[in-house]
Amino acid sequence: MSEFRAIRIDKSERGHHADYVVMCERDLMEGDVDMDVAFSAINYKDGLAITGKGPVVRRFPMIPGVDLVGRVTHSAHPDFAPGDIVIATACGLGEAHYGGFAQKARLSGDWLVKLPPSLTPARAMAVGTAGLTAMFCILALERHGARPDDGLAAVTGATGGVGSFAVALLAKAGWRVAAVTGRGGEADYLKRLGASEIIGREEFAVPGRPLQQQRFAVGVDTVGGVTLVNLLAQTQFDGAVAACGNVGGMELQANLAPFILRGVALLGVESVRPRIALRRAAWARIAQDLDPAAIDAMSEIIPFDAALDRARSIVTGKIRGRVVIDMGLNLPPGAAD
Repeated sequence: MSEFRAIRIDKSERGHHADYVVMCERDLMEGDVDMDVAFSAINYKDGLAITGKGPVVRRFPMIPGVDLVGRVTHSAHPDFAPGDIVIATACGLGEAHYGGFAQKARLSGDWLVKLPPSLTPARAMAVGTAGLTAMFCILALERHGARPDDGLAAVTGATGGVGSFAVALLAKAGWRVAAVTGRGGEADYLKRLGASEIIGREEFAVPGRPLQQQRFAVGVDTVGGVTLVNLLAQTQFDGAVAACGNVGGMELQANLAPFILRGVALLGVESVRPRIALRRAAWARIAQDLDPAAIDAMSEIIPFDAALDRARSIVTGKIRGRVVIDMGLNLPPGAAD
């Protein structure tokens, strides 16, 4: 039985502990598609799982890693065959099912999407759940009827993974983008992604009036809490905000005024459920809209041996953009960078 390396989270009398281990294929969980994992990526949720600072893991032991891309080695699913390069994001990975911080995975084929031809595996992981969530937000705004000529688009938490992709994707779609960030030193980075102006996070950090100056036609909020409340209060008539994050808190101490006096819409966006048709559409749009140079500008690639320490650092806000983990798999020509 083939052995492989993984980062495994265990919980015992000694408490919560994550470390590198050697496992066997028989240790993998149920699924109808086996694969060799080529790349994964570090998400905020992975950092919470590894450090135990958030109630992410729903069973122990657990292999973290919300995202992975790999080469199919065995399949009992009709949509996939050995040799296919496939992407998996969310769907309970790293929470209830072993995730991407391992050199092998066994997953349900219903969670998988084939890698678009124009994306390399590493760039797909640079996109990962963060970029997919950003695209879900933009698709939600478009379904609402929002268009670039409506006005300015705001993105909160703009230097984070979701925020960075939201800036780039909105700019690509023709929007003027205001990037809201607490990192003034990252202005050049955000402007390279397509932001037309930078707004300090402090303008959104304290409670304001229920209705404020109308500044934005739409927003993508990755923060939640008081930041979202202020963004709603500054959204113009018939505007919309797509909300997908909660690093600023789960509670929403909001007033009805933006909704019933300005007709502002709050669009909730989640990225966990499979919804494969939507995922395929989102990945196709990402492959079409995202410039490879933009993906590279907001990401870095690290070896698997460095993944554990970097995952711990994400919860302290020390990671900008996306960190991709190279699992050391040599993919066939045309499938790898």
